[in-house]
Parts: sequence; structure tokens; C-alpha cells
Amino acid sequence: MLLNMSLAQKFYDSALALQASVYERNKTTLQVAGKRIAQSLAADGVLHTFGSGHSHILAAEIERRAGGLVPVSSIHDPADGWPEQIVGYGARLFQRYAYQYAVQPGDVVLVISNSGRNASPIEVALEAKAAGLDVVVLTSLEMSKATTSRHVSGKKLYELGDYVLDNGGVPGDAAIDAPGFAYKVGPTSTMSGAFLLNLLAMEIIEQLITMGVTPPTYVSQNADGGAEHNEALAKKYRHRIRRPI
Repeated sequence: MLLNMSLAQKFYDSALALQASVYERNKTTLQVAGKRIAQSLAADGVLHTFGSGHSHILAAEIERRAGGLVPVSSIHDPADGWPEQIVGYGARLFQRYAYQYAVQPGDVVLVISNSGRNASPIEVALEAKAAGLDVVVLTSLEMSKATTSRHVSGKKLYELGDYVLDNGGVPGDAAIDAPGFAYKVGPTSTMSGAFLLNLLAMEIIEQLITMGVTPPTYVSQNADGGAEHNEALAKKYRHRIRRPI
């Protein structure tokens, strides 16, 4: 073992170990949640995604991606997440989105928050459950269980999930000790979160194939015929998924 291992090497080694751990600890939940979402999509449902703050990156990770599913739609926050601690904001976001994109009972919502303590993701989950949707949560269980809720309900996000995926992160997200520096560095939540979401997409696609349903997936816009293929599929969900202007 190198005595003076670089921070990049430490992060690389930590990342490899984390990915393996994350897959093993979530394998069963991925299968069960994947089957539930596949059933919803087979019945013309949509998978809605939401993340506030930095987690909005993950909400968009499986939306409009080559090789990914067409009926996936992120709940856009025009304020870019800064009001995520304001009670009432997340509820209004979901209500507006649900009206605009015809959210239906039987759909599934995926809510992402590393800490799981802020008001906006908690309210999106509460509103979705009240509207008849199942809720998949992606969070850091270790961090969430070590903190208090910032919502009036006293709930944390993982407590509202029908299915809970754990990104394996540590409290504070940063995982690497930097000698000579007082704070940890190297956040892992986006990396392991994106890994989990793509694993979930694979489970959904496999379940659809098993059910005899052709998975509605995008192909690259740069492939010959790709744009036409994608547009033909997207037309089916014209009023149900958010698309760029």
C-alpha cells in the first residue's frame, strides 16, 4: 500500500468499493422497485423525478437519455433549489407540475435527497402519496438517520418511501481525509446516485421485456434515424412528460 497515496487515488479506491457496496445493499430493492415501475409504465404510466439543490442533477440523469426510458419526467424547480428549506414550496411545485403534466394515480415518483431532511423533497413525497403515487426514495440512510427533519411533519424522506435506495454516503457526503486539511473532501452522492438510477433503469427495462412489453427507449440523436425514432415515441407522452422548449 502506498504510504503517500494521492487524494485522487484515495477517491478512486473509495469509489470502486462504494459502487460494489451500493449494488449489493440495494439489489433486492432495485428488483422490487423496478418491477413496480415497469408495471406502471406498461399501463401507460410515467416515472416522475425530483431532486432539490444539487440533487436536481440526478433527477435529470435518467431523463431524455440515449438508451434510457422515454416516459421519465423531472419536476423542474425554477428557483434551482435554493428555497428547499422553505415549508410549502415543495408542495406548490408538485401541485403545479401535477396539473401541467397530468400526473395520475398509478404513476411513480422518484424523490432524491442526500440528507433527506429538507422541506421540498419531503413535501413532494407527501403530495405524491396523497395523489395516489408510489414513492421511490434515493437518499443516504446513514446521514438522514443522524440528522433531524426540517419539515413541520417531523418526517425525513426515507420514512415516506415505499421503496428506499441507499446511496451509501457518509454524513456530510465528503468521504476522503486530506492530510494537513481540517475538512473531508470528495463527495460521493452524485456518483453513487447516478449509478443506482441507471441500475434501476436496467431493472425496469428487463422487467418490461419479461412482461412482453417493448421498452420505450431513446436512441442517440446522432444515430441515423434516431431523432425520428425518439419523436415518434415521445408523441405518445406529449402532455405527460416535460420536454425542453
